[in-house]
Amino acid sequence: GALYAIVVAVVMAASAANAADDEGKIAKVDVEKMTITLENGNTYKLSGEFDVEALQPGMEVVLAYDTIAGEKTVTDLVTYE
Repeated sequence: GALYAIVVAVVMAASAANAADDEGKIAKVDVEKMTITLENGNTYKLSGEFDVEALQPGMEVVLAYDTIAGEKTVTDLVTYE
């Protein structure tokens, strides 16, 4: 019925990619959860193609991300030491 149509519309809207970018110093790296948190408080999910263990707190990064299923997922990342 009508309720089902609303649920589908919300899911479709949530999966629409919203490309954006951010930059700053890494405050925290969570290898198990595959996330990094910047000093500005923003947390990003890393896909399997990134070497999470190579990222360290204090590194300056510029990243691009898409919001996928409600998570800010990194699509590109550049580090400056």
